[in-house]
Amino acid sequence: MKQNLTVGELVTLTSMLFGLFFGAGNLIFPAFMGQMAGRSIFAALGGFLVTAVGLPLMAVISLALTESNGLLKLSQRVGKRFGYIFTVVLYLAIGPFFAAPRCLTVPFEIGIKPLLPEGMNHSIALFIFTTIVFVLMLWFSLRPGNILTWIGKFLNPIFIAVLSILLIMSLLRPEGSIGSFAPESIYVGTPFLQGILDGYNTMDILAGLAFGIIVVDVIRSRGVTEPVDIARNTVKAGIFSCGFMGIIYLLVALAGAESRAYAEISANGGEVLSDISAHYFPGFGSVLLAVIVFFACLKTAVGLMTSCAATFEEILPGKLTYKKWAILFCTVTYIISNAGLSSIIKISIPVLMMLYPIAITLTLLSVFGKAFNNKKTIITSVMTMAVISSVFDFLKALPSEWTQAIGAQGLIDFLDVNLPFFSQGFGWVMPTLAGVLIGFIIDRCRKK
Repeated sequence: MKQNLTVGELVTLTSMLFGLFFGAGNLIFPAFMGQMAGRSIFAALGGFLVTAVGLPLMAVISLALTESNGLLKLSQRVGKRFGYIFTVVLYLAIGPFFAAPRCLTVPFEIGIKPLLPEGMNHSIALFIFTTIVFVLMLWFSLRPGNILTWIGKFLNPIFIAVLSILLIMSLLRPEGSIGSFAPESIYVGTPFLQGILDGYNTMDILAGLAFGIIVVDVIRSRGVTEPVDIARNTVKAGIFSCGFMGIIYLLVALAGAESRAYAEISANGGEVLSDISAHYFPGFGSVLLAVIVFFACLKTAVGLMTSCAATFEEILPGKLTYKKWAILFCTVTYIISNAGLSSIIKISIPVLMMLYPIAITLTLLSVFGKAFNNKKTIITSVMTMAVISSVFDFLKALPSEWTQAIGAQGLIDFLDVNLPFFSQGFGWVMPTLAGVLIGFIIDRCRKK
């Protein structure tokens, strides 16, 4: 019986997992962070790597340690109802409602839009572009058995090759010293904490939980069937892919910081990448960037659609076939993507700020559960406090006019003053830690 993947299979699986993780957001956010942080780049990058590399790796490890074939089985360790609800909400958020539509709109905004002829209607152009991507995304998604080949052997190598051209040129021919650029705005006082929040935006811990089902299926298809062996190979692929992500983040952030020598402070990471491309490849930079972002987004969108369809086929057996789920999710993604990037981000950030604490807590409990013998009382107590406190971060992330309309502004002002770390975006930390203490107390009382 086969226990380990061959070296070639492990390399391809690592490439596939990296390709699933690394979308356009993984380029945009470190580039913008680098430019804003200036000489504080390494402090900010340290925080960024915690949430954009460390937590995704732990998510993959948590699936392996618990021998879970996906998020549903992992989350049902808390409770069956919680498992179903959290799995459905997470996959809808990271799939057709928020993350996947962003994979269609981001390449248009930063890669295609600058190439459009003057006077062309942007809404029509977005519709044409998303239609093309929709067809490609659906075509790949309807062939899940070939995802290792599509992403691991084809889409991801092309993406890495083209991105390398841009990074090599920008880092081998720097225009100035990063140490001479002062940090801007929120990176002045607490660059490490801001880097942690920037890492949130990549959605990688959610992706780590969501893509587990794809990784397990691929390993099984290569003849490794025992749970222990699947777990070992999953961890290997996770370590290699997340380590490679860390290297790419470092290079992109450094390129973003160095761009201060020849470009003004940008409004977002897309503009930073545009400035870098235009500076080092005048006349050709926009095309190069369009190719980079297009492949970055396409491979991630395919992975999201594949994992969503496979998961819903599992948790709702007999309702729809895999192909019907894939068609449904691709169609919803296509429709929402035409609302535009700004609208998608405005709505998605509050939901993500609520999902992150739950996902992080679930991951940490799964990885370190042996420290308290995976006692159900402690797990339930901690997750209950994480879910309740995540609502606070959800309310804080809402636009101010929305919180005032629902009468939540008074609560937010109170928590800003009285709940530690709430104003920095980590209002869930102390209540969740309190949940640990409560869980141990309840467990001790039950023993007595």
